[in-house]
Amino acid sequence: MGRGAYALARVAVIVRAPAGWLWWSGLPAAAIGVLVPGLTGRTIGVTAGAALFVIAAFGGFAVRRGRYATLAAGASRAGKAVILQDRAVTLRVWRRAHRWWLLLAFLAAVASSFALPAAGGLLMAGSALGLWAKAQWLGRWEREHDALLWVRTESATRGGAVGKDVRGYLMTGAAAGDAAPGGARVRA
Repeated sequence: MGRGAYALARVAVIVRAPAGWLWWSGLPAAAIGVLVPGLTGRTIGVTAGAALFVIAAFGGFAVRRGRYATLAAGASRAGKAVILQDRAVTLRVWRRAHRWWLLLAFLAAVASSFALPAAGGLLMAGSALGLWAKAQWLGRWEREHDALLWVRTESATRGGAVGKDVRGYLMTGAAAGDAAPGGARVRA
């Protein structure tokens, strides 16, 4: 990188990154859990799992939204020396940093099925849905303001898009980057 240049990652992509992995590992964990009778029985396990799904979805959506809104409201224009990180690179960096946590979460969800069948997997899937909804909420903000929100990569790698190291967001025009508002892949 040149003098004064720094890399930026899309906020919505960082928020959306774990959603797919949690969803597609939570559903098989729940399906495996349904096959196990468990200590409490399938009916109680699936009912508890459905409740955990709703709670996790709401929690994933609501937690720290105020901090996102505050950082978005105070966002400043990005300079010309910034390097915009591709969506695929952001996803790959997140996946590499969290792959062991995802594996442990999947194994814990399957193991919890011996107590409450399917509950752990549904908890993971609910968390994914909440994060996806939060990314959609950020996408609505980006469309309303005709701007995309970015965060410095070195700040986001330590604590996520709203970690304590994040001092503020930067904005670019809506045509910058390779991801749609909300962090989704741009359809051709």
